[in-house]
Amino acid sequence: MSISDKLSPVAVNFTLKDHTYDVLRKAILEMNIYQPETNLRLDERKLAEKLAISRTPIREALARLAQDGLVVIIPRKGVFILRKSLDEILEMVVIWAALESMAARLATENASDDDLHALRKFAMKNSMTAMSAEIEEYSDANIQFHQYILKLSGCKALSKMADGLFMHMHAVRRRAMGESDRVTKSVADHMEIIEALESRDADLASRRVREHTMRLHNHIHTTWTRLENIDSAKTESK
Repeated sequence: MSISDKLSPVAVNFTLKDHTYDVLRKAILEMNIYQPETNLRLDERKLAEKLAISRTPIREALARLAQDGLVVIIPRKGVFILRKSLDEILEMVVIWAALESMAARLATENASDDDLHALRKFAMKNSMTAMSAEIEEYSDANIQFHQYILKLSGCKALSKMADGLFMHMHAVRRRAMGESDRVTKSVADHMEIIEALESRDADLASRRVREHTMRLHNHIHTTWTRLENIDSAKTESK
């Protein structure tokens, strides 16, 4: 897999600089960057050819993506999609657990019955995808479920803080969802979280969300032992 698999020529009726950034950002977020075989190197020439545009907007977009923390530009070596180290990932999961558990607590107070019904309907719909082994599709729905809870908190500042983590957590969850029996466990956890939210039990909702996310932390800690050995971009940058 490489980023080229996610790209197609850019239409000329867009503001080229901004649209190129959006296209590349979306493509990176859709990649499973924590799979060992994923090609992390971004070649300006090949990207320009794939999008059928000049290299100038590509270069500008890559600079913005570096500011976002999605890529790293290494002098004389090139541009690489940034893959976090194992320790960084584990820290991000802990922070996400803290943010979302507070969001769940607030959602028991601020979400309407209709909001929670919509969350249950969303979860039920995507549990069918999980049962049919559409792992990648369910992985995306799983991310949306957790974003949904942040939104239902009614706290915009909390959601904004989580947005910065989302860019990296998306790729982490995408890989983890296809491992072990995490899809089945995820579906069951989501239903328990919804039940706690619907009961308006702030302590229970907060605890279930936190435990659900920390199970991801424990899974990564015990099974992602090869990650530090394949983190080529960061190794080359030192």
